[in-house]
Amino acid sequence: ARRRSEAREAGKRVGVDYITLDNHDGELLPTLEVRQQIIRLIRQWNADLVLSPRPVDYHPDHRYTGILVQDAAFMVTVPNICPDTPALRKNPVFMYFQDGFQKPNPFNPDVAVAIDDVIDKKISMMDAHVSQMYEWLPFVAGNLDKVPKDPAARLEWLGKGRSLPVSEAVRQALGKWYGAQAGSIRAAEAFELCEYGRRPSDEEIRKLFPFFP
Repeated sequence: ARRRSEAREAGKRVGVDYITLDNHDGELLPTLEVRQQIIRLIRQWNADLVLSPRPVDYHPDHRYTGILVQDAAFMVTVPNICPDTPALRKNPVFMYFQDGFQKPNPFNPDVAVAIDDVIDKKISMMDAHVSQMYEWLPFVAGNLDKVPKDPAARLEWLGKGRSLPVSEAVRQALGKWYGAQAGSIRAAEAFELCEYGRRPSDEEIRKLFPFFP
């Protein structure tokens, strides 16, 4: 219940809605039932773009989320699958979030978006997840005693702790989409194309990510 509340608050801070499915922490499995949940939601949204973790991660929930979304890709267009929800006529573009895992294959950024102008909003969303950012993750890292008590100081601490340098691979992707401006970008988010969804052209990528010059 607490995590659902935090998700709602994070969405409220940037004007989006969260839907939290009833699959519990550490118990998610790539079952047919959960796959059908995801297929129905993607169809209901008539999604153009679907983002998920890669099925390469230390946490089983993250891995299985990636597998479930992969398994939903293409199947969202098959009418006899979940026939109670009309199938999509066009497969969405499916992409993965960036991660640092190397085996069996490292993340390969196809798109990179500068977030310098919205980094404070991102940190504010993370700040809403109190139980995750200020309790659980510091506990796992062994630095729970370093978390400030004052909300303003805590927010500053969070921002410093989540700043990551832009990798060379992401810098190259920024160069493709931003040209000469790429060198001045300090913060970015990158995405890798999933081969099971639609294969977009560069022109379509620019429509899906309308931030590039």
